[in-house]
Amino acid sequence: MASWGEAKLFFCLLFITCCCTMTSAEVPRDCCLSVKNKEVKKILVVDYSRQISGGGCSIDATVLVTRGGRKLCVPADESWIQAVMKHVDHLKKRCKSVQYKGQHCKGVIHE
Repeated sequence: MASWGEAKLFFCLLFITCCCTMTSAEVPRDCCLSVKNKEVKKILVVDYSRQISGGGCSIDATVLVTRGGRKLCVPADESWIQAVMKHVDHLKKRCKSVQYKGQHCKGVIHE
């Protein structure tokens, strides 16, 4: 039979494990709650990410990041968004090759 000290240690470890698990599960994510299908000039955008419903967020969206750091929620699969993403991919590649120097690389996140 386990001693009283061992039982207390077991319950302490169990308590800590449960608290840490519940805390990490309750960490909120920044999710787009709605999207706006208003075209954004691609020259203003320096990064993007995809939001997929079911991964902690309720809708599919594309999150565009502007040179000023603003995050804009737009629909996931519009043709103009595909063009913006292609432009950003090219911009990142170009800026990486010149060590992120120059006006065109202002605000571009280093990879």
